[in-house]
Amino acid sequence: MSTNVFYEEGGEFKVGAVLADHDTSLQVEAPHGKRSKVKASAVLLRFTSPAHTAFMPEAQREAGAIDIDFLWQCCGADEFGYEGLAAEYYGHAPSGVESAAVLMRLHGAPMYFYKKGRGRYKAAPEEALKAALASVERKRLQALARDAHVAELAAGRMPADFLPVLDQLLYKPDKNGIEWKALEEAADAAKVSPVRLLERCGALPDLEQYHLRRFLFEHFPKGEGFPELPLPAAPGELPLAEAPAYSIDDAETTEIDDAFSLQTLPGGNRRLGIHIAAPALGIALDSPLEAVARDRLSTVYFPGGKITMLPDAAVAAYTLAAGRDCPALSIYFDVAPDFTLLGHETRLERVRIADNLRHDALEPVFNAETLARGAIDHPQGEALAWLWQFSGQRLVARKGDAPRGEDRPEFVFRVTDGRVSITRRQRGTPIDQAVAELMILANSTWAGDLQAAGLSALFRVQSGGKVRSSTAAGPHDGLGVAQYLWATSPLRRYTDLVNQRQLIAHVRGERPPYQAKDTALLAAMRDFEAAYETYAEYQRTMERYWSLRWLLQEQTATVTATVLRDNLLRLDALPVVQRVSSLPATVSAGARVELSVGAIDLLDLTLELTHAATAAEAGS
Repeated sequence: MSTNVFYEEGGEFKVGAVLADHDTSLQVEAPHGKRSKVKASAVLLRFTSPAHTAFMPEAQREAGAIDIDFLWQCCGADEFGYEGLAAEYYGHAPSGVESAAVLMRLHGAPMYFYKKGRGRYKAAPEEALKAALASVERKRLQALARDAHVAELAAGRMPADFLPVLDQLLYKPDKNGIEWKALEEAADAAKVSPVRLLERCGALPDLEQYHLRRFLFEHFPKGEGFPELPLPAAPGELPLAEAPAYSIDDAETTEIDDAFSLQTLPGGNRRLGIHIAAPALGIALDSPLEAVARDRLSTVYFPGGKITMLPDAAVAAYTLAAGRDCPALSIYFDVAPDFTLLGHETRLERVRIADNLRHDALEPVFNAETLARGAIDHPQGEALAWLWQFSGQRLVARKGDAPRGEDRPEFVFRVTDGRVSITRRQRGTPIDQAVAELMILANSTWAGDLQAAGLSALFRVQSGGKVRSSTAAGPHDGLGVAQYLWATSPLRRYTDLVNQRQLIAHVRGERPPYQAKDTALLAAMRDFEAAYETYAEYQRTMERYWSLRWLLQEQTATVTATVLRDNLLRLDALPVVQRVSSLPATVSAGARVELSVGAIDLLDLTLELTHAATAAEAGS
């Protein structure tokens, strides 16, 4: 009668009929007829019956009938061989099939039995077994839950278990979580993105909030609110400025950083004062308020809202609000009748803010037409006219006779109860020019003062068309000044707060808080640049969102646009720039075209535009 063997090879159990036995190795034939060489040490048992073709099916059936828990209970704490356990389990000398069945059951239950060698095992400790079984049960339940989630998502329903982790799923998913795995599986099946599938299931009823929360989740993980913070320290005794001051800002501005004053001096000269809110007097370097400002780095602006750099109480303590004597860092320029600058001086003082002038009320009386008539119907009309003339002279002094660049329109968004209005305001108005020149004058002069004193600051440098921050002063080619920094918006920008500290120390003759190559200064410069661009990108994102909302709201079917180059266009009525593939190649840059408005997607912020006619074809 032929001899058969049951052996282990490559982690698998196999059987074969022995064709030749060479002591250390055997030549065997598998049930399917393949012949192979097997090491003698791999053989676990030899048998004559049943036939090798029937052995494995019988052993597998027998193994399936063995109660694994009972088998585990039959084992002691010591290592054992499968033959002995088989004898104990069956209560008699086991057959080859029975021995193989026990071995296969041991091998197939690694949670219950640890393999110690060929045919040798050790029972898992009770606590380890309980933990392993609990893990298996947990995974089974998770698999069931995942399947249930997939089914609900496929049916267009939002699983209840998704609600507590919705923000995480949307903005920073845990790729190992069952919710994400279910969402990813369902999205793949539906051939859409996970976020799109969640939108279809009603998880994003307010897409404005989706875009806002995505931004907050990444950049304001603690939320946009502030912790309880002490008020900034009082600035101490400061002299009162001689003349009242006036600010000029948009109607929505609450962080009023700058104001101006104008005095007539004996002999006909004028003294122009530029007054900047001075929070650096009350926000100490090691204070909690400083930590908040350093963390946020800037106020974030977007249509319908803003996230301020400083809490409201800190802003209120230093904003240049009308009717108050406000601490300020002031720079005064004595100006000759021909607008020549005769000298300047920086002071720390209290300034009486006589009024907060607002663009919407000022523009109807202070504009190109009223200036041409020589009549500005305003209590400060004479001062405003002088500022206009002075700013024009300063602009010529900076730019020479070079032609002015294009003043792109500014779009003003107002969101009320979910409806948006978008108005187009042309930049470069007399108000814009006057305020801009005052700020450029103050910032460039202060930059020069710090440079002359050998003090570091966060300067703005432009060469080769690229603007960058630097701790060393350098020319700003775009503005046409020898040096420049930001110091006129310390309530809104951290760089300005840093620079104000340096300026205050310089005015007082004290050691400046930031020295050359100060790591804190370099880190602030790097972090501000990154944050400022991130915040600007979010503002652009939300301007596009509200522009698309406006098109839907107004049910706009056609829009006009100007060709920038190739098929890149800028819409006339909205701050939207995008490519239009259907634009004919014959349409040149500068041409105005009419476009048909197609599909609008407020989630992906996409807009479908199709060329309808050129300006000539449209009869414009």
